[in-house]
Amino acid sequence: MKKLNIYFTAGIPQLEDTADIIKTIQDSGADMIEIGMPYSDPVADGPVIQQAHERALENGMNIEKLFSQLKSIKGEIKIPVILMGYINPVLSFGFEKFCRECAESGVSGLIIPDLPPIEFEKNYQEILERHHLNFTFLVTPETSDERILYLDSLSSGFLYAVSSSSTTGNENTILSNEEYLSRLASLPLKNPVMIGFGIKSKKDFESVTEKADGGIIGTAFVKILLENQHWKDKAQSFIKNIKN
Repeated sequence: MKKLNIYFTAGIPQLEDTADIIKTIQDSGADMIEIGMPYSDPVADGPVIQQAHERALENGMNIEKLFSQLKSIKGEIKIPVILMGYINPVLSFGFEKFCRECAESGVSGLIIPDLPPIEFEKNYQEILERHHLNFTFLVTPETSDERILYLDSLSSGFLYAVSSSSTTGNENTILSNEEYLSRLASLPLKNPVMIGFGIKSKKDFESVTEKADGGIIGTAFVKILLENQHWKDKAQSFIKNIKN
């Protein structure tokens, strides 16, 4: 069974909706949850998720608040929770303190796209390991085999394979990048491969996960939260439709 990872930005549509969204994602059958920490300059994200970051910041979401929301439901969440964000807010919070809070909040891993692997190895890997946190690197169709193997060796939990070299939610994302997906499947990777960027439907999900272990859906899910005041039913049926 292919794994489904659902991404959303913490603090939308309303500041206090985070716990409810996490429970909805879990109850609808997703295998893991990726929570975006709002940031004023989310360079890897497309317009929908950028809009979500803006809304969340306007709502007053911050790292401290997110940890308190996660702690409030820690005992109820049985699937992995991953935090995705950018390095600046994490450094401002304090890296060691951030990792400690993650461990205490039930977070199992991190994705920080703008943290260079050399910095990671030198300054942060040991801290993450001490707090039993996974760390996931991203690869793209342009990443060489040698570098994919290097990033896979540093990653734990899974390897995030970006389906194209664009930002998230790009309408022109080419999902069926056969050569790239076959190349990934042929490499002796230690981590499962999750494909992300541009998956909007069950058909997309099935297509990209033919040669991968799972898929990550972000923009399509965030759109549901941004565009529907009563988002819960839509969110549930969206996830159930992909998983069933």
